[in-house]
Amino acid sequence: MLQIAICDDVQDARTALRSALERLLAERSVSYRCFEFSSGDGLIKWMEKHKGEADLVFLDIEMDGIDGMETARRLRAADDGLQLVFVTGYSDYVYDGYSVGAIGYLLKPPKPGQLDDILSRALAALYRNADQAFLCRNGDVSYRVPRKDILYFASEKRLIHCVTAAKTYTFYGRLDDVEKTLSDETFVRIHQRYLIHAPAVARVDGSEVLIGGRVLPISRSYYATALTALTRAMLK
Repeated sequence: MLQIAICDDVQDARTALRSALERLLAERSVSYRCFEFSSGDGLIKWMEKHKGEADLVFLDIEMDGIDGMETARRLRAADDGLQLVFVTGYSDYVYDGYSVGAIGYLLKPPKPGQLDDILSRALAALYRNADQAFLCRNGDVSYRVPRKDILYFASEKRLIHCVTAAKTYTFYGRLDDVEKTLSDETFVRIHQRYLIHAPAVARVDGSEVLIGGRVLPISRSYYATALTALTRAMLK
């Protein structure tokens, strides 16, 4: 599911862009969720609480308060995988977007062909970067969690907790399936309940690891393979 944020201080502009996006996404048969914000400050505060819940952001550059460019800088600092697009009535800013890694620039009102091209680029970029993030879903909410930020996964009955320093993402699943999905030797199974990210390990002490300020056990059945895998991963 593609999750889109539209940030513009003009309601009519947000509505027009959302309607245009809905038509194009329907033609592509792409499922999506759309969030609207009337200020850069509102978007930034939402993103702080909903990290990983947006894939593509359309930003008006000239807004009251925090302008679109400063909003983009703050969003990029927090999430380097976020796809950013500027939408504005002025062509003066066309080159400014490169400094924050924006994938495109649209003049208001955006033409369908140009908007469709932006969508193609955004979807292609998200597909290319898919192996750099772990994607999970809880109900209607999807999360895009950068793999480098993950500390460990913990299973609790039918629930999986994906733990990062900033937030814990919870979803239904099986740890065996998570391990297969990642298919990455830097993620090491140390217990029936725990799959850890080796680069995040602070210390290995006997049959325990210290990671993210928490001590996790290495079970007997995983001990030999876990230590070998941890040693290999930590030496790289």
